[in-house]
Amino acid sequence: MATVKVSDASFQADVIESDIPVLVDFWAEWCGPCKQIGPALEEISEEFAGKVTVAKVNIDDDPETPGKFHVRGIPTMMIFKGGQVVATKVGAMTKTKLAEWVAENTDGSAAA
Repeated sequence: MATVKVSDASFQADVIESDIPVLVDFWAEWCGPCKQIGPALEEISEEFAGKVTVAKVNIDDDPETPGKFHVRGIPTMMIFKGGQVVATKVGAMTKTKLAEWVAENTDGSAAA
């Protein structure tokens, strides 16, 4: 399962009302560190398929949602469970650290 593009209009249905945890990546096209972690997020979306959805919100195209969640720097990643933010990370990190963070905050582990 690849990452999912989420907009201000679809955020409620795609993230808040999701039955499984959602990692939301707030990013922008011009952000170097955002591009740096992009491939790792794609891999994580595959490894956690069915357990966690990895969603991307472009802050330039959809500024309302980042404002609502007080996103001040990018990349900012938030994990939502049951419609609530349960964890937040700001800045790029390695795929290993990212996968550990996702597993710790979603009660799941990567698929074998």
